[in-house]
Amino acid sequence: MAPVGAFGAAIISCMFAQRTKWNLASNRLSEALARHRASGRPPIDLTVSNPTEAGFVYDGESILDALRHPDVLKYHPDPQGLPAARRAVAEYYSQRGAGVSIEDIVLTTSTSEAYSFVFRMLCDRGDEILVPAPSYPLFDFLADIQDVKLLPYRLFYDHGWQIDFRALKDAITARSRAVIVVHPNNPTGHFLQPRDLQELNAICSSRNMTLIADEVFLDFGLQEAPPFTCTSNRDALTFTMSGLSKICGLPQMKMAWLVASGPAQPKAEALARLDVIADTFLSVSAPIQLATPALLKQQGNFQTQVKARVRENLADLDRLLRMQTTCSRLRVEGGWYAVLRIPATQADEDCAIELLDGQSVYIHPGHFYNFPGEGYLVASLIVPPPEFAEGIKRLLSMF
Repeated sequence: MAPVGAFGAAIISCMFAQRTKWNLASNRLSEALARHRASGRPPIDLTVSNPTEAGFVYDGESILDALRHPDVLKYHPDPQGLPAARRAVAEYYSQRGAGVSIEDIVLTTSTSEAYSFVFRMLCDRGDEILVPAPSYPLFDFLADIQDVKLLPYRLFYDHGWQIDFRALKDAITARSRAVIVVHPNNPTGHFLQPRDLQELNAICSSRNMTLIADEVFLDFGLQEAPPFTCTSNRDALTFTMSGLSKICGLPQMKMAWLVASGPAQPKAEALARLDVIADTFLSVSAPIQLATPALLKQQGNFQTQVKARVRENLADLDRLLRMQTTCSRLRVEGGWYAVLRIPATQADEDCAIELLDGQSVYIHPGHFYNFPGEGYLVASLIVPPPEFAEGIKRLLSMF
């Protein structure tokens, strides 16, 4: 007979690693969403993140043709990835003014896998990675799986988002191995400034630490001048990550990469170690690697659509905000999200549940992204415009 009750639960718990002992119970917002959907009333979803379900138009024929490469029937394993795919990635950076050698590129199935490779290479059990707050909650799970401890460093808002460098320096200990920056940040939408990178280089190089730059939203800036990429960083050992998921709006294709840059000696040592890690898994499928040059050519069409939609939704958001005086939005420079500032009269989660139950609008509360205190909601800017405008109208009607 299977064990039951508290004693049985304790026995089962002992079977599994502590690193995966997460609280898997649904939170109150998830439960409210499940009830709402079960009632047959789909809400307006202001959390949309999957571009393939957001109404964008893809060149389906070209994408399918890219997957019919004749060499898919052959196997030529390369730990760093097939040269043709890496050349296509290098060309992507060349178009952005950065010279990247294919020898410095390692292909992975996702940026999550790229993080896992770098965490495993840099950290022993219990070592530390500094991560911005607010930021995307995925880092918590990646760190747990790799036995790494996260140390948050604060981002603060003052006429735009800023890194609190004093807080960052104070958080560093003898076991700190790297600093993560998200460029632009998700969900705040702010880019690193050149002075920020100089300060980060000084911190990392003086403490034998590494810089990890997540650039998945790099191409979605709202400013006219293109942002710099950290692949050109030479003053500290740096790993820059991106992939097809955001660049081309193709998360299902499972193609990402990391680019190593920095001083020659530590970069060479890092690539040698990464080569062994990548060779152990050989995770990226040959058909996707062979399709990568053609798939990257889809980026222009997709990005044009996304930028137009983001600008349209931001314009609608600003128009609706001008019609009231209670709520506002914080400055956004790029990415797919807007941070709304609302009256901090209740917990953000309570506000999101009230909005879902009362107005049939689903939105993420600020605590989901580790915002400081209450009074923040995060809205996706790739929601189809009519739904976005209606959702914002209903949201503002609560205040």
